[in-house]
Amino acid sequence: LHGTDITLVGNHPFYKPAVTFSINNSDRVTCVSNSLKEDTIDFFNIKREINVIPNFINIKKYNEKHKSCKKNIISKGDEKIIVHISNFRPLKRVNDVLKVFKKINKKVKSKLIMVGDGPDKNKAKEYMKKNKLKSKVIFLGKTNEVDEILCSSDLFLLPSEKESFGLAALEAMALKVPVISSNVGGLKELNINGNSGYTSDVGDIDSMSNNAIEILSNENLKKEFKAQAFENAKKYDIKKVIPLYEDVYKKAISNS
Repeated sequence: LHGTDITLVGNHPFYKPAVTFSINNSDRVTCVSNSLKEDTIDFFNIKREINVIPNFINIKKYNEKHKSCKKNIISKGDEKIIVHISNFRPLKRVNDVLKVFKKINKKVKSKLIMVGDGPDKNKAKEYMKKNKLKSKVIFLGKTNEVDEILCSSDLFLLPSEKESFGLAALEAMALKVPVISSNVGGLKELNINGNSGYTSDVGDIDSMSNNAIEILSNENLKKEFKAQAFENAKKYDIKKVIPLYEDVYKKAISNS
């Protein structure tokens, strides 16, 4: 199970019976976070056990990227680089990203990189223009250079309203980028508050911006968060997660 299956599609009255039937008639059911498991149990009449197995990344790939990363390819001088990556759907609250950045930029010389595309992109651009942030914000759209952007960055913003896991945040952490996020869904399990970054309530712009400024204003603190973010990301290495899936398959086969 993934977040969209449950929180958007599956909970729609038209699809709910089909999703409930599919889950209850599966030999094994997995989902990517404890939060998603709880949501699934709340939304549906579930009779099957649900195994929580998180999303995974290849830490070896990110280790190699650390070595080849070209620092400061985006920034000019002492500018701090802040990144947001998403599909720009309403649940991602992209205007909150800009609101947080506006407060950060008043205290810290910085630039915001917005990666992705989606329905709220124009809304975000309108906010940017109204608040005179055009010279400070870059909309890159979809790109294959995400790793290069992240490894040159100082902070990752993800203030989502809902997030069943937060794979973009994990990828940032794997490239030693501290995360400022909301404390919803799988994000509060992934982004450890005070360790890999900070979490705040949805829509709490002041808290998110203050936490971001704290990290960006102190180089020693930022180094600590970068290191801790990477250590946290190691827990989700493919070599640790795939055996969990293999175990699920083995149990399914043995019981068939």
